[in-house]
Order: sequence, then C-alpha cells, then structure tokens
Amino acid sequence: MLIKNGQIHDAIHEAGYAADLRTENGKITEIAPELAPKAGEEVVDAAGLWVYPGLVEAHCHTGLHGYCNGPMSMDVNEKTRPVTPEVRAIDSFNPQDEGIAFSREAGVTTICTGPGSSDVVGGTFAAIKTAGTCVDEMILKYPVAMKCAFGENPKKIHIDHGCRVRMGVAARLRETLFAAREYMEAKEAGEKQKYDMRMEAMIPVLKGEIPLKAHVHRADDICTAIRIAKEFGVRLTLEHCTGGAAVIPQIKAAGVPVAVGPLLSSWNKPELIGKSDTLAAKLDAAGIPVSIMTDGPVVLQQYLTLSAEACIRGGMDPFHALQAITINAAKHIGCEDRVGSLEVGKDADIVLWTGDLFCCTSTIKAVYIDGKKVC
Repeated sequence: MLIKNGQIHDAIHEAGYAADLRTENGKITEIAPELAPKAGEEVVDAAGLWVYPGLVEAHCHTGLHGYCNGPMSMDVNEKTRPVTPEVRAIDSFNPQDEGIAFSREAGVTTICTGPGSSDVVGGTFAAIKTAGTCVDEMILKYPVAMKCAFGENPKKIHIDHGCRVRMGVAARLRETLFAAREYMEAKEAGEKQKYDMRMEAMIPVLKGEIPLKAHVHRADDICTAIRIAKEFGVRLTLEHCTGGAAVIPQIKAAGVPVAVGPLLSSWNKPELIGKSDTLAAKLDAAGIPVSIMTDGPVVLQQYLTLSAEACIRGGMDPFHALQAITINAAKHIGCEDRVGSLEVGKDADIVLWTGDLFCCTSTIKAVYIDGKKVC
C-alpha cells in the first residue's frame, strides 16, 4: 500500500510534514516525498488528511471486563486469594467484546490489557492488537508485566487474608517475592522441588524480563512500590499515580515510567481525592516518562484522545500529549520496536484523520493494522 499526499505526524518529530508512506507485508518500508507507485500497489490518496500512528493504550482491562454484559462477563479479577500471579490475561480476553471494536474505530490499535487491582499480585498483562477473532492471533507481546496493587482495593477485597492495612498488603508482596526468589535459586541449583505455577510466573519479574505493573494512587503507596522494587532489584512501572505530584523527586530518582489516568472518571473513593488534569504536565516537566491511559472500560477507550486533551488543558505540551498516547505508551509496555510511531521497520498501524486528532471536529477516515484496513 502507498499512502500519498498526506501530512505525516509520526510522534517522533514535533512538526507534521508532507510525505508519502509505503507499507509491505504489514510493515512500514518507506516514508519520503513523492514516492512513485509500484506495479500492483494499492494507492490511498490522503490529500487533506493527517496521518498518525495507531494509538497505544498503556493500561486497561478491555476484553476482560465486559461492556454492559453483567457479572458473567467480568473476568478481570480472580479474588479467591490475595496472590494470583499464575493467572494470564490472554485466558480471559474476549476478542468479541464490543470494547475492542470501539477502540479500533477510535484509532486505538494496540492495548495493554490485563487483571484488575483486587489482588496484591494479580497476574500477567498482554499487549494486543485490536483486530482479530482469536487472542492468539492478536498478541503483540506476552507477557508484558506482572500486575500488583497497593491501597484501598486489595485492602477491601482481602481484608480477611492478611491485607487489613497497607503494611499487610506490602508484606504479602514481599512474601511472594521472597518465596519466588528461593524457588528460582533452588531450581537454578538443580534441586528437586515440586512445580509451582505461582512461583514460576514470578521468575520473569525477578530476572528483569518483565516489570511489576503497580496500581498506586496515594503518594505513600507510590513510595512503597518504589521501595519494594529496589529491595528486590526488579523493574517497575507506576499505574494511575494520582498522588504523584507530591513525590515527583522520588519518582524521578527511581527512574520509573508513569501511566496517568483515568482522568474522565469520578472521585469514587478516598484515594482519588485530588485527582487533577495537571498531573501529567507536572511529571512531564520533571522529565519523567509519561503515558496517558483510560483504564478502560473505567473510561471508554474511545476517549483516549479526550483524556490527552484534558492533560493539555492541564498544561501539558500538545506534542508531548500525543507522545503519551503513542510512543511513550509503547515504551511503557516494552513494544516501542513495533508500534507507537510512524518509522521505517515498524508495524503498519496507521490512522488517517481529517485534521488534528486533538480537535473535536476531526474524524477518522481509515484505520490500518499491520497494513490491513480494519475500519
């Protein structure tokens, strides 16, 4: 396919520029002015259109948390015990969930989806393309991260399982990491032991292959997550980070990326008090890698751009807001080699807009995933 005459907004260069874009076998192969069509090549005239990379959702539960389908389609939290690292997002993901189509139609071509925040350790997240009928064919990367949670949610759900207070929640996570480290060391030493699914699932975390994806709101929970990650030498990403403005120096010193949101939801529990559209701008100004997320379907995923617009109103640079829902989000989930920007060699996930995607009158004319038109 050859997309001609469009204005490219690649999420790498701040200014848009006139160029053509060629794809072959699902990849971007050329971006340059005045490319000549090849024999048999589909030519798409994008005159007057703005060409963006497919949007990337850094944190959601889409496909596991059904849209308007009641409790029988709610496959997002195991809840049977506070530590469930063995559960996998891909075993709950429903490609026929209406939310997948809504996301795709809104230009969101990659989502990082997985377990909710009921459990102290909740299982593994997956990066998934938003087109397909079977999750095995939609996976971009798996596993992406191991979910863990601090604060009100695990306290509320597991009050009778040693999580009555915050230090109990932290203790359950430490206990799991200690046990997993002992299991891993014994395994590597060749000691005979019974196979343990939960401990096996934690080994990639301890080896630094995937991060802990930490659900945190209050500033003290943010610092606890950073403290535990340091103790065990594991990687960490901060999700939500509502109270993060109070501990910006600590977040920056830890060198961890942050996914901010959901921004368009109510203050429905105490730890959300103080939620502000200015947070992303403050973190960004401090040089902290920032993504913006919907937590879909807490906020419907088709409102990812609106969430970024809220951050712009809160003082975030518009180009940085674009990066927060494209290349920064891709880096947050470890998929920047494939998605998040329009660059040669990357997946041909492309969205044609009638104008600036942060303008409320702009609409989507076409969405491509892996070079194939999906809407």
